[in-house]
Amino acid sequence: MLSAKYDAYPYQLDAVRAVQSLSHAAIFHEQGLGKTKIAIDLMLLWLSEDVVDTVFVVTKKTLVQNWFDELVSHSHVTPRILSDNRRENSIALNSPVLVYIMNYEVVSTNLDLIREFLGTCQVGAILDESQKIKNPESKLSVCFHSIADKFVRRIIMTGTPVANRPYDIWSQIKFLDNGKSLGDSFAEFKTALDLPLRSVSVSEYGRRLADVMGRIKHFSVRDTKRTAGIELPDKTILTHFVELAPHQSAIYIAYRDEMAYEFDGVGGLVIDDAEDILKRLLRLVQCASNPALVDETYNELPGKYPKLVELFGDIDLQSNKAIIWTGFVNNVEWLNKKLNQFMPQMVHGYMSVSDRNESIRKFKTDNGCRILLATPGAAKEGLTLTVANHAIFYDRGFSLDDYLQAQDRIHRISQAEECFVHNLIAKDTIDEWVDMLLNAKYQAAQLTQGDILREEFGAMFTCDLSEALTQILSPPGHS
Repeated sequence: MLSAKYDAYPYQLDAVRAVQSLSHAAIFHEQGLGKTKIAIDLMLLWLSEDVVDTVFVVTKKTLVQNWFDELVSHSHVTPRILSDNRRENSIALNSPVLVYIMNYEVVSTNLDLIREFLGTCQVGAILDESQKIKNPESKLSVCFHSIADKFVRRIIMTGTPVANRPYDIWSQIKFLDNGKSLGDSFAEFKTALDLPLRSVSVSEYGRRLADVMGRIKHFSVRDTKRTAGIELPDKTILTHFVELAPHQSAIYIAYRDEMAYEFDGVGGLVIDDAEDILKRLLRLVQCASNPALVDETYNELPGKYPKLVELFGDIDLQSNKAIIWTGFVNNVEWLNKKLNQFMPQMVHGYMSVSDRNESIRKFKTDNGCRILLATPGAAKEGLTLTVANHAIFYDRGFSLDDYLQAQDRIHRISQAEECFVHNLIAKDTIDEWVDMLLNAKYQAAQLTQGDILREEFGAMFTCDLSEALTQILSPPGHS
């Protein structure tokens, strides 16, 4: 009953052995290495040894069904899903169940029921995609920190614990040890690890980053595809520079120089003020991608679209499938109409989970469908999309987590073809700074996670992000 149906890979067995007797642990294996299998074998071990009476698997909404299917596939346990229905949850928590699966929000909205249940049973917790609680001030994080010590076993799992900023790891580790390893002050930890740091040398910054893993290594495990000995096809990252279209360039310059843009909309003159720096950066990303995202009257082909179509010829969509990633739902809808001949499928946040799953099913199984159009927020995690071997980033935001997770939908176990990641970058625009930002975040994340040495970090890291952004927002010759 409590045995696994399939054997684990050696590196997965090593991970289970490393943490099985610990009260708390972090599993930071890279995306695509089967953290779910590690967690299932671990919980079966806990249950068989009576360490726990039951296990809570907490994950993102879109991954609940995936976890249910994986548990049924890899074990003889039938899990129970806790939902938004409070009455059904109350009944479920009063039933003999070995494994409960729920999303993060369900714990928050049913906190009183959960807290009462934790007082009656020995419960183990597995937090999947634990970066969900990276912000210590969020309602979710406060909720989980408040009940952390009620679990007799606590596991956090993510392949990208520090992908957005190095200090994202603090709140996740606080759930495990209540601040013993990384300190009880988030403000101090953030100040020490934030980037860019003009007043701190690259060498000193590297020392601080490397120190993080040293402080948590006794209860954390991490493997990458390289260290796990997984032989995957090569992944090649290609950059494609494009020029903005004339009208597109005018709109971009208006936002860059005037911090506002106006156009005649359906209801009259529309003035979009972008003085706030974050809004201004977002508007520039949108303009470099597709000005129709900000100007409903825009009807010129954006500069990236012809390059996208040109790429289809290079990719040979008769033989290969591709995923086109964009951060904007309206772009997904627009590209869906423009690329109708390729029978694309869409996945974005305004679709129901069932509709997203159906789109993914069609993309995987329908030979006529050659393209998936997706936003990272709706499809970056928990999905294996190795029917495709090309990932095209029509635009990118500021989150390295989004970028890496989206890439690894195609570059994971079961992929048989060489993979290509294509980045479309509009020249002399915010796109170039985003590329620099993501590279800096990647180097910082790699060092913090122990994937590279401090010497490698020092040779590759760029910390002049502020200066580079100034050049983007106020280029030479601009007054």
